[in-house]
Amino acid sequence: MKKTANKNITTLDEILDTKYGKKGAKKREKWEQEFESFRLGVLLEEARIKMGLTQEELADKCGTNKSYISRIENNASDIRLSTLMKIIQQGLGGQLKLTLKL
Repeated sequence: MKKTANKNITTLDEILDTKYGKKGAKKREKWEQEFESFRLGVLLEEARIKMGLTQEELADKCGTNKSYISRIENNASDIRLSTLMKIIQQGLGGQLKLTLKL
């Protein structure tokens, strides 16, 4: 494992390289995709809590059900882009902006 200037510090990328392979490796890509899904759930949960909404209230505002919101927040469900946009726009009163990294 390659160390940075401070010999006691290992970067996250170095840990991931060791455990899952370099970027582009199938195992690493799978981990990256699952992490982004997890991160999305955390972002939605934090936004919901910040707005003072329960999962049920958010679900009612965007036309879905509490269990679906819970599954998204707990990384147990894939989410369609159209549903994500409803949750953010109708449920949270926000705006979704996407970026693409190549």
